[in-house]
Amino acid sequence: MPQFFNKKLLLLLVSIIVLVALIGFSLREREELTWPEQFLKDTTGWVGNMFNKPVSGITGFVGGLKDLQDTYDENKKLKARLDEYVLLKTQVQDLKEENEELRDNLKKEDDLRKFSPTQATVIGRNPDRWHEMLTINKGKRNGVEKNMAVITSNGLVGKVKSTTDFTASVQLLSSIDKANRVSAIVQGEKAYGLIEGFDDKKNLLLMKRIPYDKKIKKNSLVITSGYGGIFPKGLPIGKVVDVKVDQYGLNQTAYIEPATDFYDINNVMVVKREVGGVTKESDGEDEAK
Repeated sequence: MPQFFNKKLLLLLVSIIVLVALIGFSLREREELTWPEQFLKDTTGWVGNMFNKPVSGITGFVGGLKDLQDTYDENKKLKARLDEYVLLKTQVQDLKEENEELRDNLKKEDDLRKFSPTQATVIGRNPDRWHEMLTINKGKRNGVEKNMAVITSNGLVGKVKSTTDFTASVQLLSSIDKANRVSAIVQGEKAYGLIEGFDDKKNLLLMKRIPYDKKIKKNSLVITSGYGGIFPKGLPIGKVVDVKVDQYGLNQTAYIEPATDFYDINNVMVVKREVGGVTKESDGEDEAK
């Protein structure tokens, strides 16, 4: 038994020595290879080359398909962007035209809004006509003329009814006078009408002659329209608190809460309307739409 073990051990040692020798021989720098090495290397190279060509072809074909798909997707995106560009260009052109139109309208609106103010103080009120008339300390000598608009910091209160050299009488919007009218518009609704009349029980102005098809929302602001030649455009009048249709169903009447408390007025401004940079002289006509 030991003898057999020694033979196996000896054979293993010899094999290891031969293997190490072959490894060392193969790692040594040589100009020429042995024929077994050449055969093995050539065989390996031929097999690798035989498989490399099909694999390279398939890889190239797959890569080409991917590139083609990427090109198609990119082309699709570019076409979509081109369509968006055409649409955007059209919208820009429309907005440009609309902008020019709005600018033209704005110039006209600016003309309707121009006015020059004159500060004044309330110096008298008749107790019997407290909600109709008041007297201010500015008159003809200060450039105050009949039918000029009178406002406070909150909004429109009335117009000049008559003047002297040093004072003027102001007729309030709350005055019960059929000739006391103001052309107005409900802001944002393009609903025109006339401020004519006052509900002294509810302390509300009456905006009449509003077309029946106009939908007026509560709390909408009411301002002067600028039409009629007396009041500049954009002066606050009040806000809508209620709307009723007349008995014939052709028009509506809006009840307006005044922007200014007519019973508590101390300081006012008399405004002279200007059109095109030139002060418009009052012609004595009442405001009408």
